[in-house]
Amino acid sequence: MRNIVAKLATGVAITTVGMFGADNTLGAWKYNAGKSKSNAGASPITNLTVMRDAADGGAKISAKGERADGSKIDTITTAKYDGKAVAVTGTGLAWDTNAIKQVNANTLTEKRSTKGGKYHATVRTVVSADGKTMTSTSKGTNADGKAFTAVAVFDKQ
Repeated sequence: MRNIVAKLATGVAITTVGMFGADNTLGAWKYNAGKSKSNAGASPITNLTVMRDAADGGAKISAKGERADGSKIDTITTAKYDGKAVAVTGTGLAWDTNAIKQVNANTLTEKRSTKGGKYHATVRTVVSADGKTMTSTSKGTNADGKAFTAVAVFDKQ
């Protein structure tokens, strides 16, 4: 009986590690402006491609694109899924730090903020069951101190 319980416990542990080791947000994602709802006060994104590559318990995230006003988006972040804030380098985003936690293979939560600024947002990112769509819902305070909500929809490339 002990042998059966030990094998069952080991199987559950291995399954749990495997499940949380998966990350369906990895890969290339293209911003879908038609399905997205931008943050009022920010120039809308017209073109954006996000690359998410596995990196030591987290991801290396690069974003390149532009906004309707012609300003460029070109950033890079390498974050572990431990919820600790890391720097976002580059230009075009309202935040300069990001802390990410993995909920499961299809879901991440983030806390984005600006050092010394008013911008602060919580984000929930979910990959659809078919793996073709990634939706990030943001709520928080923009750089002007006003409340906002935004939804960014991405299509898998």
